[in-house]
Amino acid sequence: MKITNIKWEKLRVELDKPFVIAIGVATHAETMIVKVETDEGITGYGEATPSAAVTGETIDTAAAVLPLLRDALAGQNPFSMESIHKIMASVVLRNSSAKAGIDIALYDIMGKRLGMPLYKLLGGHDNKLITDMTVSIDTPEAMAAEALAYKQQGFGVLKIKAGIDPEADMLAMGLIREAVGPKMRLRADANQGWSVNTAIKVMDVYGQYGVEMVEQPVKHWDIDGLAYIRRRTKVALGADESLHTPEDAVKLAKARAVDVFNIKLMKSGGIYPAQRINAIGEAAGIGVMLGCMMETRIGNAASAALVAAQKNITEADLDSFVHFEGAMGISGGFDLKNGVMTLSEKPGLGIEIDF
Repeated sequence: MKITNIKWEKLRVELDKPFVIAIGVATHAETMIVKVETDEGITGYGEATPSAAVTGETIDTAAAVLPLLRDALAGQNPFSMESIHKIMASVVLRNSSAKAGIDIALYDIMGKRLGMPLYKLLGGHDNKLITDMTVSIDTPEAMAAEALAYKQQGFGVLKIKAGIDPEADMLAMGLIREAVGPKMRLRADANQGWSVNTAIKVMDVYGQYGVEMVEQPVKHWDIDGLAYIRRRTKVALGADESLHTPEDAVKLAKARAVDVFNIKLMKSGGIYPAQRINAIGEAAGIGVMLGCMMETRIGNAASAALVAAQKNITEADLDSFVHFEGAMGISGGFDLKNGVMTLSEKPGLGIEIDF
């Protein structure tokens, strides 16, 4: 089997409401659907969802890189993932979401060629996982109301965005805990918005509300700051923007900086390098979760397959598709009910799309 062509299509869709985090406000999603064709007539679908603030890419830079990768990968066997990632690395540095789009499509091809769903191809630990729902920054009262609405929809885990105003962050978490009750699992994400001292102060208060984990309280480059915070707080600490590559994972593990790795396929460059990061986390005794950018069902299905496949990946934050589900014309991959994602048993990603 050989790769014969790689195509892509930009998509832009409005969100159901503005999504506010410490590093910016999103009113729409911009993503790229990637299609890889082969000489055996098997087609795979992937997704490239860049983030200028996180991956250093835009939708236009990703579109500029994809022709270079297409030309370099012509004639390659889709199963030769080590070789393919080596080729992509030699063509262009970083540009992880563009590479992820191709990587995901190749895994879709592999699953279809072997006649098995992707979660089985990647390890087959389970076909179900629990995802959280994310509450974006708003007034504390509005955040509590949104959290309660998600509880009423059946979700049992919430991720609360923070990082703009520490006092409001603490007030919001208190109101949220009061609204959702003691059994709701809560985690938070400051998206690099706090200083080291502020992080310790807020996390101490969060601990009183039973918050189980806080992601990326300080700047992505501040590994020493993460380690300092971890030594002085009881709430588990996660790395998101500090973690892109397996090399980043090694640095974080050596520094004993965090308790949890948040892997995102758009940061890692796809499923293949994400598996390497998970292996480092497992060997170092670090918990692993899978997160997402503003991805459609394609990217979310790929991430969900990896979560379900690997027992060391115990947490998931795969809710982006919910905010624009009706506008994309993409279906399948998984079902979501009461916070539980059940993976499709169709070969590959199990995604249906007219492209």
